[in-house]
Parts: sequence; C-alpha cells; structure tokens
Amino acid sequence: MIRGNGYEPFRGFDPERVPSPAYVVDRAAIRHNLGILDSVMTESGAKILLALKGFSMFSLAPEISRVLKGTTASSVHEARLGREEFGGEVHVYAPAFKDEEMRVLLETADHIVFNSFSEWEHHRESCLKAAENRPGLEFGIRINPQHSEGSVELYDPCAPYSRMGVVKSEFRRDLLQGISGLHFHSLCEQGSEPLERTLEAVTANYGDVLKTLKWINLGGGHHISKEDYNRPLLIRLIRELKETYDLEVYLEPGEAIAIHSGVLVTTVLDTPVNAMNLAILDTSATCHMPDVLEMPYRPDILGAGLPGMQPHLYRLGGQTCLAGDVIGDYSFPRPLSRGQRLIFDDMAHYTMVKNTTFNGIPLPSICTYDSDSGEYEVIREFGYGDFRSRLS
Repeated sequence: MIRGNGYEPFRGFDPERVPSPAYVVDRAAIRHNLGILDSVMTESGAKILLALKGFSMFSLAPEISRVLKGTTASSVHEARLGREEFGGEVHVYAPAFKDEEMRVLLETADHIVFNSFSEWEHHRESCLKAAENRPGLEFGIRINPQHSEGSVELYDPCAPYSRMGVVKSEFRRDLLQGISGLHFHSLCEQGSEPLERTLEAVTANYGDVLKTLKWINLGGGHHISKEDYNRPLLIRLIRELKETYDLEVYLEPGEAIAIHSGVLVTTVLDTPVNAMNLAILDTSATCHMPDVLEMPYRPDILGAGLPGMQPHLYRLGGQTCLAGDVIGDYSFPRPLSRGQRLIFDDMAHYTMVKNTTFNGIPLPSICTYDSDSGEYEVIREFGYGDFRSRLS
C-alpha cells in the first residue's frame, strides 16, 4: 500500500473499518522502526529516547518502552506523561522554567537541560539541593552550534537571533559546576551528513568542555529509520564521540519512531466548483495536520498524484471557516464522490500532538491497525466534552 523504510505498512488495511476522520497507526510499522533504532543503539552504544513533542501515543508505550531508553519532554505535562506511561529516563528541556515547574521537574525528571546560564544560575541552588537526595538527577546546558542545516527558518534553532541555546560568545565556563552534559538540537527531518557537519562545529568550539562532562545529547530531527538514511555514518559519529571524549551519547528523535507508521482517514463531504473542482473533507489542515500550513508541505494521498498526473484535479480543503484551510491540489483517476474515503500518508507524528478544536471541529479518532495480524482497534473517540473542557 504505502511504502517507506524498505517496509510496507498497512498491508490489507480497509479504511471503511475505522471511523472518519481517524488517525490510524500500524503497530507493525512501529515495531519495524523500533527494530532499526534498536540496531543503531546496539552498534553505536548510544541511548535513543522518544521525543514526546513529536509522538505521544502512550497506548503504544509497552512496545516502545521495550526498546527505547526513555523519553524527552518540553514541559511538566510531557515529563509526567513520560514518567507515568513510558518509564525509563525522563529528559526535559524548555527555553525557560517557572519556579513552580522546576519544583515538579526536580521530582520527575532525570536530566534537566537549561537554555541559558542565567536560567541555570536562577535555579542552581534548588537543583543542587535536589540532586543531593536524588543522585541520578543531572543537569545540562543547551548550546547553539551556530551552524544552520535547515531550509525552513521556522524550524531552524540556529537561525539568526534564535532564542534556542547558548551561543559561543555567551558560554560561561566558570558556571559549569553542577553541569554534567551539553545538549544541542539543530536538525529537522535530516540525514547523518548534516549531523556530521554540525558536530564539526560543536567539537571545534566545545571540545575542551566535552572532555570534562559525562554526556552529550544530539537532539532530534534525525531521520534514522528512513530508507535512505546513512546509518553507518551515524554509528561511526557516535562511536567517535564516545571514544574521543568518553561521553554517554543520547539522541531524541520523534519522527524516526513514527515515520511511515500512520495515516489519516477522511471522507469527502462535498465537491463544489469554483473555476476548478473542489472537495470539502471531514478534516482540516489547520486543526488536524497543522504542519501542512506551518512547514508548509503537501502530504501524499493513496491513489492520488500531483496535478496533471491523473485526469481529475481537485483542490482539497477542510471544514473550518479559515479561507486558507487548504490541504493542496491532487489529481485522481476518477471523479471524487460524496462519502468516498481518502487516506493521507505519514500522519502519526506532529498531528495528534498539535491538533486543535478550532471552530469546534471534532478531533479525529485514534485507532491502531496491525498489518501482521490484521487486527483493528479504536483507542479513543472524541466528542463535545473534549471541546468544551478546553474552554470556560
């Protein structure tokens, strides 16, 4: 059906067997991705954590936790979810922490990474006191390598004037007491070659510091389980870091766990015409797949093509009142009809974690399918109460 990672997820999947709209995750595809990550950990010695900001489907925690070493969080709520549902190590980073948040995190997290030395100075006393009672509690500083590899500035933590991490000119070697690691995150859906170039910048500027620390976290954005990803290079880079600096190495991908493992099943509601064929779906780009507008990008649809590839062209849009709630232009072999199911590919990551109820549009159901066993399961459906509970 839909191919990725040298694997065919959703074999035998019938979209009529699930509600619409619905996010559907193939458990077999998740296991396939986890197998790749497990082999990278075995060969490199690195620890791979699940970035909850990308994929937080805790109903799959038992399968994920058997392989990965823990989770990374960007807030107190994500940290609690990681601790309560996934277990393993819980790593936390945010651009800043409130005092009341820090009190919770000092009891919940294993690693807390600070965005600046002023943040570290502000929280240091309470952190060091907490570490006396929790010897495994460790602290780090996020650095900005000042080396951009991204093409979209919205997703580039090394863009000019970025608020993410400490730049070289502001790095305080005199404030490293109590700090046991460095963290950086500068990639977005990229291979190991950009990582290699970024590491050259990091080691050139901080090599002397790394020799005094216990660990380094290479952040996320690594497309490790993608079919064309250069995994041998990644393994070599990790081994070199460990051997040169005697460091524990962490990676925290989100997408690599869920890539090509999920779809969004939708239904055609209407097919009006305004100088071209249009189609209104029971979903929404702005509510259910916001990266389509933010990134922006055009998701694939099973059986559809680019404009001109097939005879019937449609512009697909959502149910909201936002004029720009447009998913894209697609060509189909036959005219679309009311009630027809469409399947959007690669909708497991950065969808469920980012969706909204704008306009009161219902959230898609969350379902699983297992292409090995053929089993379907509706994990959760959403209704008026979920919309109302977010308001007051």
